[in-house]
Amino acid sequence: MNIGAHVSAAGDVALAPQRAKDIDCECFQFFSRSPQGGKANPITPEIAQKFQTNMKKYGQEACYIHAPYYINFASLNNRIYYGSINVIRDELERGSLLGVKSLMFHPGSYKEAGPKKGLELVCDGLDKVLDGYNGSTELLLEMSAGAGNVIGDTYEEIDKIINSKKLKKYNLGLCFDTAHAFASGYDLSAPKAVAKTFSEFDKILGYKKLKLIHANDSKVELNAKKDRHEHIGQGYIGLIGFKAIVDLAKKHNIDLILETPDLEGRKKDIKVLKSLRDKK
Repeated sequence: MNIGAHVSAAGDVALAPQRAKDIDCECFQFFSRSPQGGKANPITPEIAQKFQTNMKKYGQEACYIHAPYYINFASLNNRIYYGSINVIRDELERGSLLGVKSLMFHPGSYKEAGPKKGLELVCDGLDKVLDGYNGSTELLLEMSAGAGNVIGDTYEEIDKIINSKKLKKYNLGLCFDTAHAFASGYDLSAPKAVAKTFSEFDKILGYKKLKLIHANDSKVELNAKKDRHEHIGQGYIGLIGFKAIVDLAKKHNIDLILETPDLEGRKKDIKVLKSLRDKK
């Protein structure tokens, strides 16, 4: 398993591997377009080749794309709904050109649609995204933090999406965010709690679905329903909890990606996670 962090791809996506190396990443995550909106810069064959060359040059074992923040597959606004479908399909194609392992996204918020209609919209939209897709980048649904009317903050709700009649054939994978899970009521603060949380995950969803872990400590208490990331060991999950999380990731060969508050702190967090991984 590899340990890395989210890094900037501003200016040129091909710069991301070097930026990852600069903070001692073994793998990394980035935005291939602005997370706030706007037209994406094209991935030309030259850019793709430069990116792949830099992956090898700077010793990066794998890379991941995070989808833009404005994605909402449960929106009743056609511009947002179909825009989300188009962007995620485009991101999968862009990722395939770059050799990106996975693309993770948040399903969105049902708001005025309500939970039942919202889930239907999500399943229909993802079916449209994946229909006919033959690229190499895998699509991962990221667990949400349980704030407001967000979709995908419980194992049961995620199961209703990925194992729905329309989507089961695509074998969708999952990105488990430790801060989001903790804020949604899944305890990760001690070895027994971690074992229980992931045992439940395995029972409902299965370890085969677990493709990536976002390793973030939590600024808020268990079940606080807020998305607030903290540096490793400085939040409510703590070093004891993260030692158990790292051990589980190592056992199942799952990469860890940090999304902690600032770049300099992230470099320290990488060192902490590596020390937990290498500790006997």
